[in-house]
Amino acid sequence: MLCLASGSAKAVLAIASFTLAWQHSVEKIRWEESYRVEAGALVLEEARVQGSGAGMEPPLASVLKDGFWRWQPRQAMPELLLTRSEFTPDYQFCTRDRCQSLTGIVPPTAAVTRLWACDKNMQAN
Repeated sequence: MLCLASGSAKAVLAIASFTLAWQHSVEKIRWEESYRVEAGALVLEEARVQGSGAGMEPPLASVLKDGFWRWQPRQAMPELLLTRSEFTPDYQFCTRDRCQSLTGIVPPTAAVTRLWACDKNMQAN
């Protein structure tokens, strides 16, 4: 389960994995990160970026495939904090079936949106 909260807007999704995608505010280049939801953690399985510049340099171990530099950080974290701005396009939230604007799941009622792994008995809080 994945919990999301932005101010008073909250959602709980029954998913095991997801991808976040966004456009870099300066370079206008797409960045994508794929996560697996585990008990108590979000595991970053793959990061992808379409170019480099302004703090977006892919690591040396990355591989160019299908127009993206790709690497596998395999990093577990208790939560993600996403800063959302009216001056940039919103994050795209993708599951195996489809992609949609994050606004369609949890509107940005606060500057930061929090995502974390939660169990089926939890409410987004």
